[in-house]
Amino acid sequence: MAALVDDASPSHSVFRHRDFRVYQIARLCAVLAAQIESVSIGWQIYELTGSALALGYTGLAQFLPFLAFSLLGGQVADRVDRRTILAVCQSVMLLCSLLLLSFTLGHIRDVRFVYGVLVLFGAARAFYAPAGSALTPHLVPREELTKAVAVNSTTWQVATIAGPAVGGLVYGWLGAKGAYITSASLCALTVVWILSLKVRTGSASTEKLSFATLVAGLHFVRRQRLLLGSITLDLFAVLLGGAVALLPIYARDVLHTGPLGLGLLRGAPAMGAAVVAVFLAVRPVGERAGWKMFIAVAIFGAATFVFGVSRSLPLSLVALAVAGAADMISVVVRHTLELVSTPDDMRGRVGAVNMMCIGASNELGEFRAGALAEAVGAVHAVVIGAVGTVVVVALWAWLFPELRNVNRLDTVQK
Repeated sequence: MAALVDDASPSHSVFRHRDFRVYQIARLCAVLAAQIESVSIGWQIYELTGSALALGYTGLAQFLPFLAFSLLGGQVADRVDRRTILAVCQSVMLLCSLLLLSFTLGHIRDVRFVYGVLVLFGAARAFYAPAGSALTPHLVPREELTKAVAVNSTTWQVATIAGPAVGGLVYGWLGAKGAYITSASLCALTVVWILSLKVRTGSASTEKLSFATLVAGLHFVRRQRLLLGSITLDLFAVLLGGAVALLPIYARDVLHTGPLGLGLLRGAPAMGAAVVAVFLAVRPVGERAGWKMFIAVAIFGAATFVFGVSRSLPLSLVALAVAGAADMISVVVRHTLELVSTPDDMRGRVGAVNMMCIGASNELGEFRAGALAEAVGAVHAVVIGAVGTVVVVALWAWLFPELRNVNRLDTVQK
């Protein structure tokens, strides 16, 4: 991955900004909670059902409400203090952790209860995601935004590494009950940190509420070819190449490991991504950013293919780490393009469009993987998806020459 980045000009650390530091702590707690909860849900549902399709439904249960409310979430993020939105949504996620705890304590075996909780979680995320994305430019100066995006990604990846491993350990030691108590505690800490932020974003948009303002983000992305290309590239690449939903099957039936092994598999992509994110925080992507994005997504597809055919836990972990490292370059390029090319009064709504596509690629991708695995087996489902990802990269490089030709991210104009 080092070959895909250039030297950065020296500048002060973004951590000198107090609210940025606090926000990173809040993000760390929030993502840790979500990751611990996710690995516990996956193992618990597969233990109860033994069904790949049941695992796929966990993604669908989150995606449908996320899709339904994302545009409204973007509208709200442009009209209400984004700090308030984050605190309310994180409180709802705390409630979700407590409901999952009650599912375990009550010895409920009907997994439809879990799907119902995930619907609530997906609805909260529809408001949380655009507000969180739109908040970052208020925490650092514009010239430090690329580094701030990389640091945001580093925080997310560190939590994504630790979360599944901790979740696997706690689940193996204390069961689902201990995992959900840990998740709920971290959600509560997140609310405290968010409320301690001093920044107030107010109302960025003064337009009257209407259907036109609701879908304005969609129209903006459609007109901006750089955004359209980068967002849809990630949408289809991860929709096809994502294998997260099938990791419980790989852990138990292919690689013959337990909850801790599942935690390691869930954390491996984040381990690779975190290494690259730390590197990018010091040495940003630099020149030829568009080409580097396409190369990175192609590497993601190739590494997913290797994971799909692997029968060795160490090789599988390495393949997933490489996939995560490659994906991180794509994430930083895409998110920086979104922030630098979008006016502040549109960032919530454009962020909502981006998050809708991320939700489609992740949660809908989990359903795609589970349904295909039910029909042809987990290994074939992963391999077919990996090949599809590489095909998408080639097609998008041809369809979006303006994205391919992006040079430096800090020179992109609004």
